[in-house]
Amino acid sequence: MQSEKEDEEDASPEEYLALCSFTGSDSDQLTFSSGDRLLVHVKTSSDWWWAELQGDKGYAPACYLRQGATEEVEDASLEDPWQDEEYFGSYGTLRLHLEMLSDKSRTKAYQQVVLSNSASLRSKVVMDLGCGTGIISLFCAQLAQPSVVYAVEASSMAEYTRQLVKQNGCEEVVTVLQGRAEEIELPEQVDILVSEWMGNCLLFEFMVESVLLARDRWLREGGVMWPSSAALTLVPCQANSYFAENMAFWERPYGLDFTPLQPLAQQEFFTKPKFSHLIEPDDCLSTPCDVIFLDMYTLKVKDLEEIEGQFQFCVKKSGFFHGFTAWFTVYFESLEAEGAAVELNTGPDSEPTHWKQTLFMLDRPVSVNAGDSISGSVLLRRNPIWRRHMTVTLHWKINGNTQETDNCQANILFSLYTPFISWLIDFFYYFMWRNALHFNHAM
Repeated sequence: MQSEKEDEEDASPEEYLALCSFTGSDSDQLTFSSGDRLLVHVKTSSDWWWAELQGDKGYAPACYLRQGATEEVEDASLEDPWQDEEYFGSYGTLRLHLEMLSDKSRTKAYQQVVLSNSASLRSKVVMDLGCGTGIISLFCAQLAQPSVVYAVEASSMAEYTRQLVKQNGCEEVVTVLQGRAEEIELPEQVDILVSEWMGNCLLFEFMVESVLLARDRWLREGGVMWPSSAALTLVPCQANSYFAENMAFWERPYGLDFTPLQPLAQQEFFTKPKFSHLIEPDDCLSTPCDVIFLDMYTLKVKDLEEIEGQFQFCVKKSGFFHGFTAWFTVYFESLEAEGAAVELNTGPDSEPTHWKQTLFMLDRPVSVNAGDSISGSVLLRRNPIWRRHMTVTLHWKINGNTQETDNCQANILFSLYTPFISWLIDFFYYFMWRNALHFNHAM
């Protein structure tokens, strides 16, 4: 791979400053420190560049570099690392709220949580963090009898939430507070902290940090978190129709050979995750596995910087391994004696939600047989600059034979909320595949 990149190098590389440190997770990635000056030889894509530091060469994430910056890399903080203006601005419009409220599986799960715990909620103090239009707060006020519900919303939607609370006759119970969780002040500790903080692949947007900070500030000892726990699930899968639509199509369209476009198609369609994917249960090559589990009572903000999970799948049926599909499940513990927990599952065996699932495609399918083992790890690493972004790295092998097995590394960078892909989302998704016996592929 390195020799192929060196053939493409420009005669006059450009100098860039590293805004923060980056540790390469692969021999083809360049490791550098904040303040280092890198020479960029090839801008392979908008996301990853082929760069050099003191004679060492490798891929560097473009978002970590800035041209013409001074040594005071702290200047990067002049641009809001949380992108709050865009983030909260998006929640100040109805588009996202329409999508979320139209998601019956999501909304009814929260309604069921309140309804099934209505007796235990009586006279309790509740915080609804990131309340949006106040739907969960209204459920609490109408279906239970809490003493007060503090509905906290940082976006401008809070102005309309106050109107909705009054319109539905709940103003004596629900108090709407506009502001960030890190900044608001409450007159008392709360008994229950409820929030719908989940993003694609569970953590994107990192609203969960605000929930943890609110927990540490305002949840009384012995108080309840809803959701109480969460799990990220992964499964190796087939994606025959998606592969055919985007790759096989170029073989003989209208009787013509368009195969020279296949590398471009791979770069355009498979080097980014497919959001809003709906996997069919039959496309799962194995039994899904929970790879990451979060306990909302013990999880700390510092834990969010890097979370790793292991997996080992036994292939149940022969077929083509096209990639991995991910989804999440959250659990709401019951406050009632011998009461059952409520579960919100966004996987293929449940009713579809607005999150759907996320598909991570291999650059080309791998044939697998029943009984094969696919093992590896998934690493969620938070971006040190843009705090609502993270990378996801997948390493895998088949049957434990590293000499005859494809290895996959995938990194993705999300910004804000996925329905606004056209103007709010900034992705990078980087695949490198190495197979000594079968093929070599370089971005």
